[in-house]
Amino acid sequence: MSAREPRPAEPAPSPFQQAVHRMLGELDPEPGREGLLDTPRRVEKAFRFYCGGYDQDPKKVIGDALFEAETDEMVLVKDIEMYSLCEHHLAPFFGKAHVAYIPARKIVGLSKLARVVEIYARRLQVQERLTMQVAHAIQDVLQPQGVAVVIEAQHLCMMMRGVEKQNSRTTTSCLLGLFRKDERTRAEFLQLVRG
Repeated sequence: MSAREPRPAEPAPSPFQQAVHRMLGELDPEPGREGLLDTPRRVEKAFRFYCGGYDQDPKKVIGDALFEAETDEMVLVKDIEMYSLCEHHLAPFFGKAHVAYIPARKIVGLSKLARVVEIYARRLQVQERLTMQVAHAIQDVLQPQGVAVVIEAQHLCMMMRGVEKQNSRTTTSCLLGLFRKDERTRAEFLQLVRG
């Protein structure tokens, strides 16, 4: 019977994992217990996923799916689920984004609007900036007649700590072009979003 081959050595903990290990030592009176032994590695993997939007260029994502416009009517994708991390507390916030544009010369594949939301949401964020970034990315690439983005979200930094208001929602908007200038266009968008 052949001798067992030695196990490969475990890789040294990354600086991220070492930081999580120190944090656990500050928070838990038993940081060496079994349930926490692999937590630093799991937390690093999770946070790399949560913040994966930094590695993606939303303008390239939009630019990969441009088509000649055959309409100048509003295009709206509602209820795009989104999850992000508040940059102030690293607590999640989550909700829905509503994204509309009025084509000029080009339209974009509908799934790309959801992908733009995802790319910016998967970063350390504040909801106000997230809303503006989505709108301006679409505006910059498509050059449409107008862009409108509304995000409605719940913030765990308000629900689990601080004021502890579980039923509060935050709504932010960014209106560009016709959505800002034309009252009827803005009203139509808001009516469609409210459904």
